[in-house]
Amino acid sequence: MFIFNSSSNAMSQARPLSDVWALPADNAKITACEDNFEFTFEQRMAYMRKYGSHCMSFSTLQPKMKFFDVPGKGFIAYMQKWGNQMVLSDPICHPEDREALIGAFLAKFKRTGFIQITEPVARLIHERFGFYTTQFGIESVIDLETWNLAGKKKQILRTSLNQARKRGIVIRENPDETRHHELSKNWMATRKIKNREIGFLIRPMVMDHEDATRKFFAYQDDELVGFVFFDPIYKDGEIISYVPNISRFSHDFRQGIFYSLITHAVETFKKEGLKEVNLGLSILVLDDENAAHESGLLKNAERLIYRYGNFIYNFKGIAFTKSRFEGRTNRFYSAHQWRFPALKLLTMFKLSNVF
Repeated sequence: MFIFNSSSNAMSQARPLSDVWALPADNAKITACEDNFEFTFEQRMAYMRKYGSHCMSFSTLQPKMKFFDVPGKGFIAYMQKWGNQMVLSDPICHPEDREALIGAFLAKFKRTGFIQITEPVARLIHERFGFYTTQFGIESVIDLETWNLAGKKKQILRTSLNQARKRGIVIRENPDETRHHELSKNWMATRKIKNREIGFLIRPMVMDHEDATRKFFAYQDDELVGFVFFDPIYKDGEIISYVPNISRFSHDFRQGIFYSLITHAVETFKKEGLKEVNLGLSILVLDDENAAHESGLLKNAERLIYRYGNFIYNFKGIAFTKSRFEGRTNRFYSAHQWRFPALKLLTMFKLSNVF
């Protein structure tokens, strides 16, 4: 975990951006050109393929997302609500350009929060812009070079695979499958939030661009009983990993089919030579202690939501399921200007269709 280097008293309230860091002259041009500039889709995808190494990078392409585009640098993806800007994921740019890009964005948008950012970006926003950076969850990453089904925690994977085999479940990729829309509709009726699909923090099932998405389907006697869609994670023009962002199951097969689908996909990606599979974020899975750069008020509120808010979202079930694969974990953060960013928190939940 990164260490807060300044006096903790300096973070008792938000500071004006001008007191934290002044953009150098070259970066001032970024702000000036952004108002009248927008990448074409192919330009945006060129940056995505080169720098989209965050597990949420591909999700920034979801409908209703806005973009702060800077030619020669990259872009920041965000949504707006109630006069607030909520930035999703790390900036899609070279790491050396993050500071300039974030600085230009904050020069234009004063009421900004960041969500699902990695530790290096959180450190940058804290140290250079004076924001609180509070843990928001963890991601789980499977090392395919050492992956196997041995171990006590993976007993549930082995059991699920055996059960699926006995019930005649067959898993395969099928780009021509169309029945997943009906299965998704039936699945939604079993959810805690039945009348709308979660968005922003979780990308919607249907997006305009899914060319590189890998789709694995589970069948029983040709009946579709489950599926998982994996989105690409890029670096330097290559797909280096995949992350499961969309999953749906028949009510009778939920747990066993998910484990079987993920395991099948992991084995497939390993055979193709990938080094890792990212299982994505487990929201509000937090460290026990509060670091100096974090807001204790917000982190304690997150702990309460995780403990008592499972009726809103299946925090605990998702965290348990991903833990069975025994991947390594990395912390993810939010960044906010005030000790308890109540309006930003409400904005995030509203953008996510929680209420």
